[in-house]
Amino acid sequence: MISEKKALGGIAETDSLLVPFLPHIEKRIKTYNATLKKLCGKSKIADFSNGYMYFGFHKTELGWVFREWLPMADEVCLCGDFNGWNRESHPLTRVGNDGVWEIRLDGENALCHGQCVKLIVKKDGRIFERIPAYIKRAVMDEKSWKLCGQIWQPSEEFPWSDGDFYGRKTNRNPLIYESHIGMAQEKHGVGTFREFADNTLPWIEKAGYNTIQLMAIAEHPYYASFGYQVTNFFAPSSRFGTPEDLKYLIDKAHGMGIFVLLDVVHSHACPNESEGLNLQDGTEGCYFYDGEAGYHPAWGTRCFDYGRGEVLHFLLSNLKYWQEEFHFDGFRFDGVTSMLYKNHGLGVAFTDYAQYYTENTDMNAVIYLMLANELIHSVNKKAVTVAEDMSGMPGLCLPLSKGGFGFDYRLSMGVPDLWIKLIKEQPPESWDMFHLQYELTTSRNGEKSIGYCESHDQAMVGDKTIMFRLADAEMYTSMSRDCHSLTIDYAMDMHKLIRLLTFTLAKNGYLNFMGNEFGHPEWIDFPREGNNWSYHYARRQWSLASDEFCKYGYLANFDRAMTALGKKKLHANGEAQFIWINNEKKTMVFRRNGLIFAFNLHPQNSCERLYIDCKDFGEGDYKVILSSDDEDFGGQGRVSKEYVYAAKRDARGIGFEIYLPARCAVAIKRK
Repeated sequence: MISEKKALGGIAETDSLLVPFLPHIEKRIKTYNATLKKLCGKSKIADFSNGYMYFGFHKTELGWVFREWLPMADEVCLCGDFNGWNRESHPLTRVGNDGVWEIRLDGENALCHGQCVKLIVKKDGRIFERIPAYIKRAVMDEKSWKLCGQIWQPSEEFPWSDGDFYGRKTNRNPLIYESHIGMAQEKHGVGTFREFADNTLPWIEKAGYNTIQLMAIAEHPYYASFGYQVTNFFAPSSRFGTPEDLKYLIDKAHGMGIFVLLDVVHSHACPNESEGLNLQDGTEGCYFYDGEAGYHPAWGTRCFDYGRGEVLHFLLSNLKYWQEEFHFDGFRFDGVTSMLYKNHGLGVAFTDYAQYYTENTDMNAVIYLMLANELIHSVNKKAVTVAEDMSGMPGLCLPLSKGGFGFDYRLSMGVPDLWIKLIKEQPPESWDMFHLQYELTTSRNGEKSIGYCESHDQAMVGDKTIMFRLADAEMYTSMSRDCHSLTIDYAMDMHKLIRLLTFTLAKNGYLNFMGNEFGHPEWIDFPREGNNWSYHYARRQWSLASDEFCKYGYLANFDRAMTALGKKKLHANGEAQFIWINNEKKTMVFRRNGLIFAFNLHPQNSCERLYIDCKDFGEGDYKVILSSDDEDFGGQGRVSKEYVYAAKRDARGIGFEIYLPARCAVAIKRK
């Protein structure tokens, strides 16, 4: 339970502008406490969230038992390989008055691992083929091209080897490598969990990232949905391999010291009627809101009824299942903005605090997110939760005890939009450096955030990555190392500066989508009718980054050097302290955790004698430890990392002067 007095005092102390809205926040806390008590009684929330241990298929001493929650169904039968797909021979019976249906089958061979199954649900004279909600694996039926449930209970448990992982590792400053399993391979086809583990994980480890965020893990029939239209919430996508293959991947990542986050989609569900949860008991309101509220107007998907206890049981059990069964280290929650508001945040700019505290706020969803964070951190104290929220909801990343929602981090979603807008609309010599500083550093007091300059959204067809926008058509003609192009020089320089500036000013961590670190060419386009079902653009061309004749390797080298700074606890404490900003010269100098960073974003003009103020570090010798102009990074090598700069006291204070070329950034450290 949350102490109302302490929570209200905590959130008010964090942000005094919230004081007028404390009655709304108090109602939120009271509702959370009442809901927690109603769901769990005197038990712990982790004990409540065990739906997957009760529902679905379970082998017993006498045989098998199967249970499903179908409150409005009239009749239910189980069919599959085990009974020749007879739709009537194995009826389920109601258990009690809570909408639970059950069937028991005597004998250990009554059902077998790997058998395909479906439910036949009858409601008001209509017949529905359904997949069990808690199914642990779903596969494509090659005859109907529809998903089919599959009993998954191997005879042997997976041999985990990560028992001491949490004793060795904590992840308070995540450097996240956002990844999609299927397109992580260079081949024209769908990559697998094991291919990712064996081929891509070593790249990520070498690149210096300490966390991977896996997209599209839960089963989804439409590949091009990027995994954001889930049908089977407990089933890892069979197109990537078996559940054991996913465990192999996570176990191997842990062996490398890499945390693994699941990109969890509890904001909506696939609307398919032959697959997933839609019409599960023959009615629209089983797992979802009734009527118009149950349909997302922009996405065409179904919206969960977060106010229903059985739905909370399902979603919370789903989170615990991924943690316990697969050892995921946390979650990135997709579509939080859509969950928080009844209108899904559509068309709202959120420029006024009052917009967060109206009847438009979906209190049911708010309480679910609070419960989810309570559960996740009770299962694993070192778990990480990240919120994708465009609205900037106050308190989202404050602890529950301080009146917050309990997330650890929020994504700084305005930053990618900022960079794209600047690149599209203004040349760098027109950029407002003070506005840039504000947008890259502003965040809610006491709340942690993850910075990023682009993600998978900017890499999709219809949009462009930063490198693609900067280089445009010359990406196809001038990325060879024996080709000199002013456009490519400019694009590579700015690509490095944008990423380094975002990285060094990010408050608590950083995110990169796979391939963007080396300026992966072209866009992402999944197989579809419009491209003749081609996989040409649904892959990552890793060989470009290792090709000694291409310039992509320069960008990869720079990114590794950049993440190395992050491993030195760059994001561990505090924020950047700005020393100097010159809007005319497009220069910016700041210090952070023992390092000084100097940026010259002007496209043509170099700084002959840029003064570096060192009063906070004192007199002594200083050296450049990172220069974006290094030849290893495709630069001209105009800044020496061997030269020693002597910081001395004069009329300006304590400091020294440095030559900083146009489109160049350096990191400086006292010897």
